[in-house]
Amino acid sequence: MAENFSKNSQPNKIATEVNQYIKQKTQCPDAYSKQKEMSNEIALSLIDNVQEILNTDNSLETYVKVAIVGNILDFGPYSINTDFKTLIKDSLNRELSINDTGEFERALNFHSDVLYLADNSGEIVFDRVLIEKMIDYDVNVTVAVKSSPIVNDACTKEAVEAGLDEFGEIITVGSDSGGIVEEMFSDDFRKIFDKSDFIVSKGMANYEGLTEMDLGRKDVFALLCSKCNPISRNLSVDKNSFVLKKI
Repeated sequence: MAENFSKNSQPNKIATEVNQYIKQKTQCPDAYSKQKEMSNEIALSLIDNVQEILNTDNSLETYVKVAIVGNILDFGPYSINTDFKTLIKDSLNRELSINDTGEFERALNFHSDVLYLADNSGEIVFDRVLIEKMIDYDVNVTVAVKSSPIVNDACTKEAVEAGLDEFGEIITVGSDSGGIVEEMFSDDFRKIFDKSDFIVSKGMANYEGLTEMDLGRKDVFALLCSKCNPISRNLSVDKNSFVLKKI
């Protein structure tokens, strides 16, 4: 891997190769299974707090912020000892550093279908809240998850446990890629992606992957918390900023 590394290497592809190598050598296909279960439990325990906020302000922007708050549930930048409950509660009322909610609502009113690229376990519980709101705009939602485990990313099992199958079709990207890696798309997912004119992308890794692609005239929106310095510099925001950006 070191021999093949260059300045033009795709970060998501490198991360995928690292995790595939670890799975192969350890014969452990889902090393983050306990963390994923913990993430879902934490997220579900906070739904009442989320609902209190939505009862006060049920604007689309608030639903977007709820979904982005879920992106904090990540054992990459945070340790397993992080007090996620307090961190998330304290973050629910934060403002968006990049706020393209107006463009997002325009897309919801214009398109009849949306491809929702899910990110982490736990986070998908908060995604469900936003997806329910999106359905109010009379759009059909397709949720894409990973085909097999990689770190704490959501697979079909976690998506069903979070109830996402109640609001749209759940599909897989065809691989265990870290974020979106175009060359690892399955043929079936490639067809769905290519015909999707409206895409909602959760998390930093999906954002990284999409910015490597020619998206043409698609309406693509990235929802994320900028948890690392490179992504924060790329977006021209402070670290740990909340972002809804039209790519």
